[in-house]
Amino acid sequence: MTSTAPQHDGRRNILFLLTDQHRVDTLGCYGNTRISTPALDRLAATGTRFDRWYTPTAICTPARASLLTGQAPFRHRLLANYERNVGYLEDLREGQFTFAQALQEQGYRTGLVGKWHVGTNKTAADYGFEGPTLPGWHNPVDSPDYLAYLATNGYPPYAIDDRIRGVLPNGSPGNLLAARLHQPEEATFEYYLAEKAIAMLRDFAAGKRTEGTPFFLGLHYFGPHLPYLLPDEFFDMYDPAQIELPASVQEDFLGKPPVQRNYSKHWTFDTIPIETSRKLIAVYWGYVTLIDRQLGRVLDVLDELGLADDTAVFFSSDHGEFTGAHRLHDKGPAMYEDIYRTAGIIRVPGMPPGQVSDEFVTLTDATATILALAGADTRPALDSRNLLPLVGGEEVDWQQDVLCEFHGHHFPYPQRMLRDRRYKLVVNPESVNELYDLETDPDELHNRYEHPEFEEIRARMLHRLYTALVERGDNFYHWMTSMYDVGGVRYDPSMSGLDESSYPVR
Repeated sequence: MTSTAPQHDGRRNILFLLTDQHRVDTLGCYGNTRISTPALDRLAATGTRFDRWYTPTAICTPARASLLTGQAPFRHRLLANYERNVGYLEDLREGQFTFAQALQEQGYRTGLVGKWHVGTNKTAADYGFEGPTLPGWHNPVDSPDYLAYLATNGYPPYAIDDRIRGVLPNGSPGNLLAARLHQPEEATFEYYLAEKAIAMLRDFAAGKRTEGTPFFLGLHYFGPHLPYLLPDEFFDMYDPAQIELPASVQEDFLGKPPVQRNYSKHWTFDTIPIETSRKLIAVYWGYVTLIDRQLGRVLDVLDELGLADDTAVFFSSDHGEFTGAHRLHDKGPAMYEDIYRTAGIIRVPGMPPGQVSDEFVTLTDATATILALAGADTRPALDSRNLLPLVGGEEVDWQQDVLCEFHGHHFPYPQRMLRDRRYKLVVNPESVNELYDLETDPDELHNRYEHPEFEEIRARMLHRLYTALVERGDNFYHWMTSMYDVGGVRYDPSMSGLDESSYPVR
């Protein structure tokens, strides 16, 4: 099949919609028949939905830095959220390539409304993005710009009750998971972000009409990241009695890395009644619907302004969320599908609508795709692949697996994951490794790593992960060289340089 991509000058407008900590199974277009997400469902129907879209790492700052740079976390080295920084870099290094810089060199205006969270000191403005500075990992309801929005419109201030939380092992209250927000929809931070994005879209459209200036606009929501703080309509939108708990709430952690059981205690899952867990999921769904409604408002304005035929639209999330899966909340040192597989939708004018791709892609691949749409050089996005051939319906020789990484959140914890069409391998150097058969065990409850009947699969995947890490230059492979049977090596593992003749290159 040949591509139906239209001919253009290489400078398309780009609208990038990004949510935070968003489960892929909360969207109608991904098979959830009970949730209301009409805006994103419509986007998928008019574009390409990717069914195997993964985050490079299931934590906010590193994932967002990978989108900005087109590089894997081990390469850009911004490895942890700054609120829980464990001694890693806190900002991207000076001179680091970003797609924003490349677009600006192509004559683009670049804007960003919403969550930034790519470092401690540098803001989006430092990378040339227009828009309000909104720091932090959750809705910054004390932001002067948001407070001015409330005051100008006569809306009530932020206030919550009906808090949902568990109990920590020391008896103190656990993390706030959800609460009822005493504001109308129009006063919510989510509505405010859409208003700011619409205003910027109108401004960018004027520049496009009068000067022909293309634009990139990112609208990055802080939700549906916990805590889920919602007005009554959305807090009570879905009936908890109709919510099915994830099958993995049966998790017993037998044969799993002990850190997972410890993390479950941190997230207080076992101290929360099962009915409350259903309510949490129902409220989470309400949060997804609230955000979808705001995205719909923005997409409607894109149509109103006559920009839809010349604007590529992306939707994804930085990573997923557990919402009780594996007796966990949030994300952390467990490389389950719940937090690594996310939604990914791309609509490019003139390219086939309603497509579904089952190729393995990542959020990092969006970077090269953005650059290609702008007619910019994609080569500096070292770990990123241009997705336009897939969106254009071309037959492409594509990689049959995906590699993800993790470096820690509350504490250092190195992990690497290889996932192919049936199996998933997770290497945990200080603990037990994990191997899942996703065809027979889609909920990843049974670790098959030590099972004799999986010996051949284990060996194949260990070797594939090892060679992929070597090819990338990810030094995690040094752990694997001496700890696992990865086959013959071509270098002195001691790295002393004194015995290279024992490891000839073959």
